[in-house]
Amino acid sequence: MSLSPSDRLQRLADLAVGLGANVQPGQVVGVTAALGHEELVRAIARSAYKAGAKYVDPNYFDYHVKHARIAYAAEDTLDWVPPWFGERMLAHDALGAARISLTGPTVPGLFDDVDPKRAGRDQLPFVKEVPVVIDRQNMNWTVVPCPGPAWAQLVYPDLPVAEALERLWQAVEHVCRLDTADPIAAWRDRAAQLQRNAATLTGLQLDRLHFAGPGTDLTVGLLPTSSWLAAGATTKSGIRHLANLPTEEVFATPDPLRTEGIVRATKPLVNGGAVIRDLVVRFEQGRAVQIDASSGAEVLRGRAALDEGACRLGEVALVDRESRIGKLDTVFYETLLDENAASHIALGGGFPFGVQEGDRDRVNQSGIHIDFMIGADDVDVTGFTQDGRELPLLRGGAWQI
Repeated sequence: MSLSPSDRLQRLADLAVGLGANVQPGQVVGVTAALGHEELVRAIARSAYKAGAKYVDPNYFDYHVKHARIAYAAEDTLDWVPPWFGERMLAHDALGAARISLTGPTVPGLFDDVDPKRAGRDQLPFVKEVPVVIDRQNMNWTVVPCPGPAWAQLVYPDLPVAEALERLWQAVEHVCRLDTADPIAAWRDRAAQLQRNAATLTGLQLDRLHFAGPGTDLTVGLLPTSSWLAAGATTKSGIRHLANLPTEEVFATPDPLRTEGIVRATKPLVNGGAVIRDLVVRFEQGRAVQIDASSGAEVLRGRAALDEGACRLGEVALVDRESRIGKLDTVFYETLLDENAASHIALGGGFPFGVQEGDRDRVNQSGIHIDFMIGADDVDVTGFTQDGRELPLLRGGAWQI
């Protein structure tokens, strides 16, 4: 299917509104974006109002202003977050609003000239209220990619800008299933398969996972009541939504005290505008005690020092090689896409809704949640059940369950 630029933009917006967030008549719709994402925000507004939205509330973040802050603000102010940032999120939650977040680098390399330790202290635009409202399950929400020229040049540096942007859009069309006759139906089929995979893993009653590959020998313990989940979710009021578009993962909430060993990231990580390459992390008794990288290590060290839970795991996710993203064999420098091409873990806050009541107080708590990719075809994943069985889960990137 060949789509014009305006058609594919609106098709992506319609997917975000109609399936991802599943906007309902009368809802307020919060849209978080960076400067550079305006065209998709406007397309989302058109789609949301057609769906009956009461009000579309766009919230733009300017990374150039953040750069000025990191470069010149007083050291002891860099981790201060204006209270109205979180209050806006909580107000949307109180209204039972829908929320759509756009991702995609708009100014890659902007922070290359600032002190990485200072950069690591400024968490914005992430705010600590995000995991709080996710756990409350009052809002139907989703995250979608927004292609742009700067991001395209980062992914395809050897191509002219226009050609790179077209190539990136083609990739996003494919991984978001916009190239199918009915993207919403295609995603419902894929989501059902992911839910079946998650149910199978939950039924195995796994106690821990072991990742083994070049530079990786890592054990991640699970909580006794950890369930495996896929991105499909339901609000307390019964609204189904797909939290990530695209999504290819199944994930669980680990025991924050039971991660041991060393792990090598298999893809670069972009966080706060900094590119973290060749990341290696060593864990002891659940804590990340050593973080090294060829670039950007100080940024992640700063993030991991934010609070007590920032150096512990809040998520472990498995992705097989059959994902549309993985088959492209492309580094997108965007976590939303890269994490759905490979298994990954996340430093920071976990998901209380992923465990039963008796374990909720044991879920890791933090003001950050940073995913990084650790899976590849040469990384074997083995599960150990609560009754002592050893089960291969992923071999050569393929499911063994």
